[in-house]
Formats: sequence, structure tokens, C-alpha cells
Amino acid sequence: MTSPAVPSPAASAAPKAPTAAGTGAAPALSIADFITDASLPAACDHLTKLTGVEVSLRDPEGRKIVRREPPPAWEFDLSAPPVGPESVSIPLLVDGRAIGSIVLGPGTPRVPEKEGRARLIEALAQIAKTAAEFCRQDVDLRHRVKEVQALYRLSSMLVRATKAEAVLDIALESALDALELDAGSIVLFEQEEGPTTQTEVDLVLKASRNLSREWLESPLPLSKERLFDRLALEGQVVTSHDLLTDDRVLIHDHVRSEGLRSAMHAGLVFQDRAIGVIRLYARRPREFTESEKRLLKSIAAQAAVAVEQARLLKMQEREQRVQRQVQLAVDVQRRMLPRKVPSLARLDVAARYVPSFELGGDFYDFFELAGSFGIAIGDVVGKGLAAALLMASVRASLRAHVQDVYHIDDVLSRVNAALVRDTLDNEFATLWYGVIDTEKLRLTYCAGGHEPPMVFRAVQGRTPTLADIDELSIGGMAVGIDPSQRYQRGTYDLHAGDVLIAYTDGVTDTLNFSGKKFGKQRLRQAVLRLLSEEPGASAARIADHIYWELRQYAGILERPDDQTVVVVRVK
Repeated sequence: MTSPAVPSPAASAAPKAPTAAGTGAAPALSIADFITDASLPAACDHLTKLTGVEVSLRDPEGRKIVRREPPPAWEFDLSAPPVGPESVSIPLLVDGRAIGSIVLGPGTPRVPEKEGRARLIEALAQIAKTAAEFCRQDVDLRHRVKEVQALYRLSSMLVRATKAEAVLDIALESALDALELDAGSIVLFEQEEGPTTQTEVDLVLKASRNLSREWLESPLPLSKERLFDRLALEGQVVTSHDLLTDDRVLIHDHVRSEGLRSAMHAGLVFQDRAIGVIRLYARRPREFTESEKRLLKSIAAQAAVAVEQARLLKMQEREQRVQRQVQLAVDVQRRMLPRKVPSLARLDVAARYVPSFELGGDFYDFFELAGSFGIAIGDVVGKGLAAALLMASVRASLRAHVQDVYHIDDVLSRVNAALVRDTLDNEFATLWYGVIDTEKLRLTYCAGGHEPPMVFRAVQGRTPTLADIDELSIGGMAVGIDPSQRYQRGTYDLHAGDVLIAYTDGVTDTLNFSGKKFGKQRLRQAVLRLLSEEPGASAARIADHIYWELRQYAGILERPDDQTVVVVRVK
């Protein structure tokens, strides 16, 4: 009688009870929706013949359903009298709703009066229960199919949506359509990373359908202490059969003026984190089934995933824009560094610079002066974009003074004064500046808090040792801190074969897997080993060897700081 199939043509052609689609009422079910081969009306006919009293099948409106030959298999007998008080009506119940009934009478059955009638009624009740169970299974199957169809439609639309606003509009429309409800809204937490200390009070409207502006903009919540939203955020599907009689509702007149009668709330949850609530309403009282609650929860979960995906795409687009700007800054910064080392008759010069980020705070520069060659190396506080901007400021200030100021200590003083004037208290830089007289090979230098360079003196006929290394230490505070700071000058006479190495602290602060720093001692020993094996190693060979040693020491660990090395070898 009731296989889970599409109703017969007769069922389609016959008049049916209104389904209230689009009115917010639960879709009406009738036993007529489930009859395929008229086996249940036929069973009623057989029982009528056996008992001598009419046994009939009725729809929810009381219309009699009878067999028909030839097909279609059944029809409504509109001439049958309504069910009277002398008849016994046994309801067919699915999810607490009467989808029809089996009616006994009027009349007296051909069975012993005392217990026969009761047994007949009991048998009919069992038949009704069995039929209703088949119908319930069919209803469950239809609900599952409807749920899958709704989620499929939703997912296919969400795939094309790239903005959170569009995602929410689609999700709300799909939920209203799938559940045949009248109005609704979606509210989210503003923070894209999700609520930390946020509560239901912090929810912000993002999408709505068929609700007045007064309702949407009202500061009054629907439920007392925002109970509906709070429970939804905790993972429950909250329902109200009749808002006008629900004690949890804050102001019933407010609901009445909006024309709402029943409600469903569910949380939008992504990876166990609530990001919002979907609120749906009907304009008639309505009981919500478990399958409807399950469907809303599934729609809300899919919408939450799509919202987070849209937010992620937005973040990626923003990051890509930032990355493009950073790349432009990287290109500008690289152009600030010398494009090539100068070619000098008595000096072999090389430099290597490796930032810890794409933008770094280290820098070096060369200056060809009248009869002299200037070298600068510096390290500004911090890393990334801020450090790169500060580096550009220091370099520009330095270049503005090296050509016009004779004494190098005055150069550092002016750079220091400019940096103090133009930067914040926590923005400063270390700086070492030296000038080599290319004829006399005399190095004059001064430092502003920078690591002292090393000079590896040339030796003849023996292996160089630590005793052959001089460190060019001299006092001086970092530039950008104290505007009254004055800097000292130092001098050092270079000779053929000597190697001058200036570096930033990113070199000596390089860490290995044990957390130990590379340090000055390893730097000295690395250069000594190379000079022992290759006494005539070029400046470029020495610089490359230092970086090889650093890579060997650190392995695959990320660099904690920029690394810069300048090597000058006297020819």
C-alpha cells in the first residue's frame, strides 16, 4: 500500500488539503500522499465484508478514500457522509500529526458484542499503527532527500560566492526556502578571528529577509537575557512553537506587531567556534520536527564554513596587496644598496647582504671620495618594513653629509642629530663609518654603537693565528638616541695583504640547533682557516666562505636577524 514512491496519478489529480507553503505553517501531510497501489483502502473493504460494518480510510479533512478500477488506483468518495459521533476514528499519526484515520462504523459488527468490537478496534489500531510507521519512514526519507537537495543547492551557490555578504544572503534564502518559513536574519561577531570574550550582545546584523527596519534596528532582544542566541551559540537548535505564549520571550507585543508566531535559532559554528546565529521565523504557530532542526543545523554549519572561506579569501587578497607593496619596497631597498663594488687599484672590495625578512634593517654603502674610499655599514633596530624605512632614512642622511663634511666624526654627529629629530625614541641604529686613504692606506674610522670590525694582518712564511687579528674598537653611542653625543676618531695603517672585515651582529648572533650563537671566535677561526689554506683568497672568496660557515652552523634554522658582511683586502 505504501511503498516510498511518488503518489499515483489519481493522487496527483485528486483535490488535496492545502499545504500552506510559504505561510510559515508546517507542510500538511495526508495519507493520500503515500498511497500507491490502494492496498490500504482495499484492506478496509475486506474488513467491511468480514465485519458487516463499514471500515473506511479517511484523509485529515475526513474525506473517504476508496479503491478504483481500472487505474488510477484510488479516488475520493465525495458523496460519503462525514464521520459521525457513533463511529470510531483511529488516527494515523506521523511525528504527532494526524495524516488521516481508519474509521469504524456506523453500525454493529458481526462479532460477539462483548469483546469482539473491542478486539476489532484493537486490530484496526494495530493496522493504523503499522500504516503510520510506513508513512513515517517515507516522511523521513523525503526529509533526508530534501535535506540533501537543499545542502547541494546551497553548496553549489556558495562555491560561486566569494564575499561573506553574498554567502549569508544565499544561506538565509536557502534556509527559508528549504524549511518553508517566512522571515529571518543572520548575525555575526565582527571579529573575523571569532569571539574571544564576546557574547551574544556583540552579534551584528549581516543579512535579513522580510523583517521590518524597526525590528532589525531594535535594541530589544527577542528572548529574556538573549537566551535564544546564547543557547544557539552553545550549539543548540532553539525553537519556539508560539512566541506569543512563550515565557522566554521578552516582550510579546513587540513580536505581535511584527507578525511573528514561531521561531528557530541555530548557531553558525566553524571548527568548534561559534561565529554567529541564523534566526528564522514563521507567521503562524508551528511545531518543528527533529529532521527540520537537523536540516537547519546543517545549513548553518555549511554557511559557517563558507563565511570563513570568504573571510580567508578576503584576507588573502589583502595580504597579496600588501605583498605587492612589500615587493615594491624590496626593489627600492635593493636599489639603495650598491649595485656593484668599486674597482680600485689597491683595494679588493666585496659585500654580502642577506635579510632575515624580505625587507631588512642592515645596510652598507661605499663612497668614492677625493683620494679616499669610504665604507659604511649599519644596523637599525627591528626588522621588516619599519626597519627598512629607518634604514633608508639613515642612509639618506649619511649620503647627504659624506661629500661635504671632511671630518668623519662630524659626519656621524650630523647623522645622529637628524635621526634624533626625525624618529621616535625607540628608533635608532648602529653605524660604523671608515675612510681609507688609497695612497697611504691609512684607515680613519668612527663608530656609533656598532660591532668593531676586524683586521687580519698579512703574514709571511707561517700560518696566521688569533694573535694576527686586530679589533678596531672605539667608543660611541648608537645614532638616534642622544642629540648631544660626540664621536671619536680612530686610525689604523693597512698593509698589502691585510684583510678588513666589517659585519653586523646578525652574523655573530646566528644560532645553531642547540641555541648557541656563532660568535666572534668562530668568525675569526673561519677566516683564519681559509687564509691558511688560501693565503691569496680574494675579498669575494672570503665573504662567500663566511656565509658558507654560517649556513653550515645554522642548518635549516631561520635567520633571526639580517646578516651583512663587507670585506676589503689590500692588494
